[in-house]
Order: sequence, then C-alpha cells, then structure tokens
Amino acid sequence: MYHKMKVFGFAYDAIAQRPMVILKDSEETNTVPIWIGSLEAISIAAELISSDLSSQNGRGDLLSMLLGKMAMQVTMITIDSLNDGVFAASVTLSGKSEMKIDVKPYEALIISLKYKLPVMLADEVMSRASMLAMTDEKIARENDARRFVDFLENLDPADLGKYPM
Repeated sequence: MYHKMKVFGFAYDAIAQRPMVILKDSEETNTVPIWIGSLEAISIAAELISSDLSSQNGRGDLLSMLLGKMAMQVTMITIDSLNDGVFAASVTLSGKSEMKIDVKPYEALIISLKYKLPVMLADEVMSRASMLAMTDEKIARENDARRFVDFLENLDPADLGKYPM
C-alpha cells in the first residue's frame, strides 16, 4: 500500500548541514524528510520557478515534448524503499505500454512538481523513514539545543581563563 504525499517545502538541517525536502500527506499528520544535496536543491527550486514561467509562455520543456511525441504520460511517482538511509524512487510512464523507470529521489520530486502529481510513499518507507513533528515549539527547542552545541564546539579553552568563576 502507498501513502499519497506532496512536496510541502524545503528546510535546512543545521545538524547534518544539508537541505531537505519535506513531504506531507494530505491530512498533514505524517511528515517525511528527504535529505538532498545543494545542487539537487537548486534543481528543485528551479523547477518550482520554471513551472510558473513555462505555463506563462505556453512552451513546454524537453521531457514534456518528448513524452508528447511518444504518446506517453507520467502516471505515478513512487518512493519504494529505504535502504541504509538511501531512498529508491521510480516513475511510471503510460501510453501504448507501461514502463517503470528507476530514478534518483530528487528527480522523482522534480517530476512530481513538474506534472503536479503526488509522491506515493510505500508503507515500508513510511514506517522506516524519520518522522518529523514540525511544530514551532519543537523546532525552536532543536534550534536552541543546536546553538548550545555550536557554542561548546567553538569554545576555545584559552578563553576559559578570561572569565571569573
């Protein structure tokens, strides 16, 4: 069984020092982070911007034109498994025949945004992925804890003699 998720937005994981895409279900009760690289984040952001621009000028992109010529369309985007912290994703194309293509997770997210399709997340992935409770209080608490850890990591022992105890 799959859970219907949507790309909710971006966040920056200060601890991992990496951007991540946040997936949420329609009820916004389940939140799943997918960590991506900086270049991948730029590609996803570019898709968010270019989808608005391409719809304004009436021109499609290469993938859309190629699928049109082949009489195929994207019908499903799935994240099928999570092994050693790495997501496995696929895109299903349909037309005269159907084919499933394995893609990188960020490519699946870009295609989801491009064609305004949900990301279908497998039960296994939902149960194994890190679940986030994205409440303001928890985020503030994590930021405070991270600032304290950063302070301790950057503390120079030579400075300790400067402060009275």
